[in-house]
Amino acid sequence: MSEQDKQMLKVIVFQIKDEEYTIPVEQVGSIERMMPITRVPGTKPFVKGVLNLRGVVTPIIDLRERFEIESTDNTEQTRIITVTIQGLNVGLIVDAANDVLDLDESTIEPPPEVIGTVEAEYIQGVAKLDQRLLILLNLEKVLSKEDVHLLNKVHV
Repeated sequence: MSEQDKQMLKVIVFQIKDEEYTIPVEQVGSIERMMPITRVPGTKPFVKGVLNLRGVVTPIIDLRERFEIESTDNTEQTRIITVTIQGLNVGLIVDAANDVLDLDESTIEPPPEVIGTVEAEYIQGVAKLDQRLLILLNLEKVLSKEDVHLLNKVHV
């Protein structure tokens, strides 16, 4: 197979606890440092509140809480990755944003039945790259239609 025939997927790599996750670059709006978040009463625990990012009110979700991984204090490396899920701009709190990679789609395997801490339904696949195991997130599953509906209310 020639280099041109390879299907490459450009992804952002980020970290939660000891795992590395990826999301496609085209779904990412920006990567921001942590900033004060305005709490919104009556939302699910993983919804930390909203931010005004360049004039857009953006709901913020803590992926550690969403994946039921014990929470930790924010550090210098903590980032908010803004993404578009089902037409809604959402900020995802992650432990660190590591880098941008081109993944050869042929190296992506379906998710194993059981993956440590994150429910398999959130996972689109896994890719092995050198000594790293990258978990490809399915953002459409990270937030259910009901979650998006509720966030749209928060967002207005």
